[in-house]
Amino acid sequence: MRDVTTAHPVQELDVQPSPLALLLLGRDADPRSERGVECPGDLPSPSDPDLVERARAAKEKLGEKVFVLGHHYQRDEVIQFADVTGDSFKLARDAAARPEAEYIVFCGVHFMAESADILTTDDQKVVLPDLAAGCSMADMATAEQVAECWDVLTEAGVAEQVVPVSYMNSSADIKAFTGRHGGTICTSSNAKRALEWAFEQGEKVLFLPDQHLGRNTAVRDMGMTLEDCVLYNPHKPNGGLTAQQLRDAKMILWRGHCSVHGRFSVESVNDVRARIPGVNVLVHPECKHEVVAAADYVGSTEYIIKALEAAPAGSKWAIGTELNLVRRLANRFAAEDKEIAFLDKTVCFCSTMNRIDLPHLVWTLESLAEGNLVNRIEVDPETEKYAKLALERMLALP
Repeated sequence: MRDVTTAHPVQELDVQPSPLALLLLGRDADPRSERGVECPGDLPSPSDPDLVERARAAKEKLGEKVFVLGHHYQRDEVIQFADVTGDSFKLARDAAARPEAEYIVFCGVHFMAESADILTTDDQKVVLPDLAAGCSMADMATAEQVAECWDVLTEAGVAEQVVPVSYMNSSADIKAFTGRHGGTICTSSNAKRALEWAFEQGEKVLFLPDQHLGRNTAVRDMGMTLEDCVLYNPHKPNGGLTAQQLRDAKMILWRGHCSVHGRFSVESVNDVRARIPGVNVLVHPECKHEVVAAADYVGSTEYIIKALEAAPAGSKWAIGTELNLVRRLANRFAAEDKEIAFLDKTVCFCSTMNRIDLPHLVWTLESLAEGNLVNRIEVDPETEKYAKLALERMLALP
């Protein structure tokens, strides 16, 4: 056997991981990105049998000082501790309506917590239990990319005709860009109203960052054609578009999408219709245009919930949205003899939303109960000013 003590020493290389590598490893942060960092404290073990009781005790100790928001896509183990549940904008408004709560614990993702910080008072502190709970869609449009896009529109001679409309599922930076350029924010519930308003202000719309919601709203709800829409790809020179294409377009769609809703296909729709005769297919407007066209009903998360509440007993439904919500609805309405199935055979959780689990929530609540502020999400004043302006324009929509 070779004596390793006499072997030539191995030269150590001074190799530093790149910023992107650190982000992927969860060991660094980009404050302008949806991606975050690892938990700075020691998380309790997921196998701890006392987690539920620990969360309950910490929340009780905090009393009215804490207000816990739970997005519809959260795990059941987290949702049970939410004071209110809802979609991202509803939750941000609920937080703003509770000025007595010193801590807003947002069980959602980064852009949602930013929106809550924008809409709440300066005295309130918004906390995200896991800073790595981001949104892949929101990450598909950075401030630098959107600024470059505006330069392209300016060079094409159309920027003065363009009104930006940004989906709620965007970073504070993108909301601020929208506010600076005379645009508004929309949700999946009021996208049509937001676009109608935008076309009263200008001739074209730059829709950020979800191409599918923009396309579906324009074509399905407003009577435009697919030819009225062009797709701006931030990874190609000039967005992959000619100046003439930009001049001819009514809707300039950003090349972004939801990683969950983008998985559903026409094949999924055809398959579920074959498996469940008489099924009603209900999908979210973040799905691809061909999926929306093949569905029976299309609507936001709140629309989906209300549609199932109003559905007759014995009806059958296949839902195209995040799996945690679909499972929760299936359990809720089983007693009413409503059959609710997931649209696809493939499991389709929102992976970043699922980073908020019971250990992270327990760690957050116990830290706050001990007087330690952790994982605060804070939008700088300049960004907040213009992002709030865009949000207020949405709130003023008829």
